[in-house]
Amino acid sequence: MDCIFCKIIDKKIDAKVIFEDKEIIAFKDIHPIAPVHVLIIPKKHIASINDIEKGDAALLGKMIITARDIARELEISEGGYKLLFRTGKNGGQEVDHIHLHLIGGAALHEEIRPLEVEWQ
Repeated sequence: MDCIFCKIIDKKIDAKVIFEDKEIIAFKDIHPIAPVHVLIIPKKHIASINDIEKGDAALLGKMIITARDIARELEISEGGYKLLFRTGKNGGQEVDHIHLHLIGGAALHEEIRPLEVEWQ
């Protein structure tokens, strides 16, 4: 498997790690889109949200709690932040290893344009 995140977990590639335990690692994104941009990933290789199993629920919950704790530690929790999972090509996922983006430290407003879509 040639997964860049697995290589970070295995210490084969350097990263600015800000949290690590036996199940999760969190590190600074190398292409940040905000003053704070951290990736929280499970050490278990799961390609995307589409590949999670019911048994992974606690791990995903732990990722979210870890993001909350990091936001508090980096003093962005009161001002607000964004948590984001990207799934698949159309969702913007670039690395096939599930990862939670913690993005904050600035106003994060996106222009959302309405689409004319008929749900089926």
